[in-house]
Amino acid sequence: MSLPDFSYASARIDAAIDKALAEKRIVGTVVIAAHDGEIIHRRAAGYSHRETQTPMRGNAIFRLASITKPIVTAAVMRFVEDGRLDLHAPVTQWLPDFRPALPDGSTPEITVHHLLTHTSGLRYRFLEPADGPYHKLNVSDGLDQPGLSLHENLSRLGAAPLAFAPGAGWHYSLGLDVLGGILEQLEGRSLAEIVREKVTIPLGLTDTDFAVRDTARLAAAYADGDPVPVPMMDGIQVPIFATAACFAPSRILDPKSYPSGGAGMAGTAGDVLRFLEAIRAGGAPILDARTVGTMAADQVGTQAETQGPGWGFGYGWAVLVDPAPTGTPQAPGTLQWGGAYGHSWFIDRANGLSVVALTNTAFEGMSGAFPAEIRNAVYG
Repeated sequence: MSLPDFSYASARIDAAIDKALAEKRIVGTVVIAAHDGEIIHRRAAGYSHRETQTPMRGNAIFRLASITKPIVTAAVMRFVEDGRLDLHAPVTQWLPDFRPALPDGSTPEITVHHLLTHTSGLRYRFLEPADGPYHKLNVSDGLDQPGLSLHENLSRLGAAPLAFAPGAGWHYSLGLDVLGGILEQLEGRSLAEIVREKVTIPLGLTDTDFAVRDTARLAAAYADGDPVPVPMMDGIQVPIFATAACFAPSRILDPKSYPSGGAGMAGTAGDVLRFLEAIRAGGAPILDARTVGTMAADQVGTQAETQGPGWGFGYGWAVLVDPAPTGTPQAPGTLQWGGAYGHSWFIDRANGLSVVALTNTAFEGMSGAFPAEIRNAVYG
């Protein structure tokens, strides 16, 4: 099989961006693609703030939502590497009061591995019906309720019933927020400090954190709308699948908001690309290559369909096991995920690719047509 030719990828990516902007599906975006460590495409397009006609810049800061997850997972795996955290240890070793029960009242053991792989039986509020227990308990998905403490949110989460016995299924969840609590207990300091020391400072990610130092560069947030995306306000409910997600864009600006390990960071496309490239190249300087190998191995099986048929899940991201049923040009072993504020990324290690597409439009930039259009443009 011949390898893809990426010679004309940049022109194709530009065309995909132009199409999405012309059709008013996204307000603005920064897209960066690298092949074998060399940038083959870098572009900022559209508006950072449409109402003031502020153009998107390459150094724009975005609310990252679930792009937080692989970064926090990398911090978790540093502790595993150092022998300070056991993947199969129970959560109660650090959070003794966190004992969510099954519907029958029993409280099974949840491990670090379960949290990392979303096999714990925990869920997200935005993925359950409006009358579900997470709604009734006002559990935060880490995207809303500015000023909420981690202790309070874990108390609410722990009072909700598990969807299944840990290890018996797969459901996208608040597991990384619980892991944030574990790391804070392990270290006796905030998750933000831990992530800086273990990940962002070693990689030189100067704009990626649980707070925004230069708010002038923070892109405005928009939600899907007809005929055009609408500005997000705190409390907005944005439809997704058969339910809706609640957002509070001001959350990142409130220092009392707990550092959500699953959704709480902000950063730039350049910083995200640098992180992806470190993973693609084997993990240095933040992780050992063997650790990255473990993180990149499917831990849950393709029956989970984490990004559709053929996709499993490792530690921090979906793993492409079998491209055949997917229609994707990506190679087996590709790592991929996104972010609810409108982002997508993937690492195709076999083809030497790292691609990040940040937008300020939810959910088109994450689960609309845009991510696949960028992906297909890369491969031609």
